[in-house]
Amino acid sequence: MEYREILYTKVDGVATITINRPKQFNAFTANTCEEMIHALKDADYDRSVGVVVLTGAGEKAFCTGGDQGTQDGGYGGRGTIGLPIEEVQSAIRDISKPVIARVNGYAIGGGNVLVTICDLAIASDNAQLGQAGPRVGSVDPGFGTALLARVVGEKKAREIWYLCRRYTAQQALEMGLVNAVVPQAELDAEVKKWCDEIIEKSPTALALAKKSFNVDTEMIRGMGGLAMHALKLYYETPESAEGGNAFREKRKPEFRKYVK
Repeated sequence: MEYREILYTKVDGVATITINRPKQFNAFTANTCEEMIHALKDADYDRSVGVVVLTGAGEKAFCTGGDQGTQDGGYGGRGTIGLPIEEVQSAIRDISKPVIARVNGYAIGGGNVLVTICDLAIASDNAQLGQAGPRVGSVDPGFGTALLARVVGEKKAREIWYLCRRYTAQQALEMGLVNAVVPQAELDAEVKKWCDEIIEKSPTALALAKKSFNVDTEMIRGMGGLAMHALKLYYETPESAEGGNAFREKRKPEFRKYVK
């Protein structure tokens, strides 16, 4: 596959997947998702790879979720909502190697969900994390909600989704959403340190550990798959469209006038 929206490298046992849409704050399209799925599977099959790093190009954003500029009742690609993001999420969980989120700026919406799903997360001190779905007429009704509750606790997860606030890297560390916070200039060195330590460990033991961790929350995958069909129907409503329209028009949405 020719990668157009991600960068993919493999060096010294570390596979790095970089969402390469910095002008869009590394928001993903259907094509971005397809490329990420392909790269994750390649890294899984490559025995020389011991760990995967997921990040975004530039210093402003890790990922800001689905590109609202392409959302108009769907995202135009394949899958239930025209965006195979649930397959990206599954690929991160299914790959037998640990996946580290290198959080180098905004991790908002679907970007925050990626941080949640990755095995580990290391953030720069200028990173900001949070959800935006209900603000723009969307939601991640699977791993983005239920797994987040397992990671940060039920009450905090509901706060994150219901209020759509932004949280600093330090706040994310305190709630358990990230594992470490370092100055921006030290981010690459810290990520490399963690990768080097992981590569020293038994690949089979790590794979078994990851699979056993995932068993406890595997039911979320099925629940999310079912909920994606409801989300597709929601995307076709004027209420959801109002969120995307308001975002693009840079105004406050008026959701309630569309509620029937």
